[in-house]
Amino acid sequence: MPKSSGPPPFVAPQLSQLVNAPPEGDGWAHEIKYDGYRIHARVVRGEVTLLTRTGLDWTERYQTTAKALCVIKIRGGAYLDGELCAVNPDGTTSFANLQAATDARSTEHLIYFAFDLLFLNGKDLTGAPLLDRKSRLEALLKASPQTIQYSGHHIGDGKRILDAACGAKAEGIVSKRVDAPYAPGNRGLWRKSKCVSREEFIIVGYSDPEASRPYFGALLLGYYDDDGRLLYAGRAGTGFSDAELRRVYDILQPLRIAKMPLSVPPPSATRFGSPLVLSRVHWVKPKLVCEVTFLTWTADGLLRQVSYQGLRADKPAEEVRRPRPS
Repeated sequence: MPKSSGPPPFVAPQLSQLVNAPPEGDGWAHEIKYDGYRIHARVVRGEVTLLTRTGLDWTERYQTTAKALCVIKIRGGAYLDGELCAVNPDGTTSFANLQAATDARSTEHLIYFAFDLLFLNGKDLTGAPLLDRKSRLEALLKASPQTIQYSGHHIGDGKRILDAACGAKAEGIVSKRVDAPYAPGNRGLWRKSKCVSREEFIIVGYSDPEASRPYFGALLLGYYDDDGRLLYAGRAGTGFSDAELRRVYDILQPLRIAKMPLSVPPPSATRFGSPLVLSRVHWVKPKLVCEVTFLTWTADGLLRQVSYQGLRADKPAEEVRRPRPS
């Protein structure tokens, strides 16, 4: 492996391919899929930079995590890949609680789960097999603060691991080739299997509230297809607290536009859900991304039983596509 004087400023993250079932066999290591922000941690001479999956510097937002990483004894620099999470008392992770902690600037209890090591003490490890990188990472984090944790794995028996993860109310698992290098982008070397359908969509508008509900009724969601068209995906009307309704409403107001941003108007009626009255819809610039859970896609290409989970400030809207399991 080539030597270098320090870790690179940024490494594009390796991505995972959505699959219907986890791969089987001893060639795969299975890890819990966390519900948080994907964060790269660059450590050089006691200084830490926290980077999002698109390379944004979020060190200022999570100073407690950065300071905890400074405690780890690293001679020549390191570059870690992991997920920053809010952990519930039952051990599950919650994106909504992570977002609330971020907004309240109360981030001291967040946990950084490190699952990969790309650079350590002058050595580029991206070409090394996954299990070699994880072994070095585990040793590095043995004496780390409690808010920095090593993300373990299980070899083989993917279905049993997924069933156990779902039973523990996790989002799912990520399965990784044990002998593969770190390869930025989606190469099929990492595969995610989910317990529930959960994806990111662009907010294209919102409907007026009804009855006693304040601010808005539902968010209208969309995604880009391969031809660059912005298509309607459905509505998210549940999953909001009153405080979140107001927060999202306030964020949307400067984005309001008169013209519908969708390439094709949404249907006024579907087999599932109440009719959509376009005269009660307010369109917004397609800039904001939110994460939702849903039951399934309907035959006419719309989401069913959608529940809002939170805004995603770490993903540009232009990158949102409809995922299709392989």
